[in-house]
Amino acid sequence: MLRDRGYSVDDSEINMTRQQFTQHFGERIKRDELFIHKVKEQDSSDQIYVFFPEGQVGAGVVKNLAQRLKGDNIFSAIVVAQNRLTAQAKHGVEEVNKLIRMEVFEEKELVVNITEHVLVPKHVVLSNDEKKEMLKKYGLKDLQLPQILVRDPVAKYYGLKRGQVVKIIRESMTADEYETYRLAV
Repeated sequence: MLRDRGYSVDDSEINMTRQQFTQHFGERIKRDELFIHKVKEQDSSDQIYVFFPEGQVGAGVVKNLAQRLKGDNIFSAIVVAQNRLTAQAKHGVEEVNKLIRMEVFEEKELVVNITEHVLVPKHVVLSNDEKKEMLKKYGLKDLQLPQILVRDPVAKYYGLKRGQVVKIIRESMTADEYETYRLAV
């Protein structure tokens, strides 16, 4: 997922076998010790942390993660929780998201890469420049585009933010493929 979002992820990390994983992290893995820090390939100032908290994620865990992000001057994070967040934790994430982008996934959401499913067309997130160029090319305003909700599973996978545009490339019977665009709302 991080690679699909444009973060620098080495092939050795993606193709790691279970044996290599246990050699690197040990036989008894503590989720709290699992931690990923990645940098965007195109922008080294854009960094992300991925946390794997142990057990139920409550407001205290969210607060501690937010403090760590602030202390390290990182403004984006993904939390991979074993279960649903508590109501207080959800509220805490909403508060944190006013300053820092903290996305939450349940483990079961990440077991399968949904973008590789046969029924999911290819999605390409446009940069701001690409978005402006596309809108100019078609003589549109962004609000004239069809919409995709930021909570849509594919939009969530790519980390779409409100106002971003995604190009969706589908196969066609009459043309090899055709492109549509969606505005994240």
